[in-house]
Amino acid sequence: MPPVNGANFKDRQEASINAKKALLEKFKSRPKADDPVVIEMEAKRRAIVEARQARDAERERQRAEQAAREKAEREQRERFDAEAREKARIEAEAAAIKAAEEEAEIKALMEAEKKAERDARYAARKARKKERKSELQRY
Repeated sequence: MPPVNGANFKDRQEASINAKKALLEKFKSRPKADDPVVIEMEAKRRAIVEARQARDAERERQRAEQAAREKAEREQRERFDAEAREKARIEAEAAAIKAAEEEAEIKALMEAEKKAERDARYAARKARKKERKSELQRY
């Protein structure tokens, strides 16, 4: 098969050598570190880096402030919730105490009614006995 573009080994070797020379020339033509253009470019890069760091620091400060605000709000909500739970607990205890007092009062009234019924039965039995005794004495 014939070589593409008529390139043989010698042509490829020369192309490689020329590419290496061009790369070397490009490297040699590069400005030195003390060149004003290089110094100016380095200063611009430093300014960009410093500005980026300042923006990052500002963002971090804002995040920290936001986190502190959210934490304070969360603590305040938790405090309000705790106060509401405590108030509800106290109200529930008061309702339970009131219900227990009412139940005790109802129980006392029922006991009094039962005692009154017992006393009435006892008095009726005594009256019947007394009446029977008086009937027996009459005979």
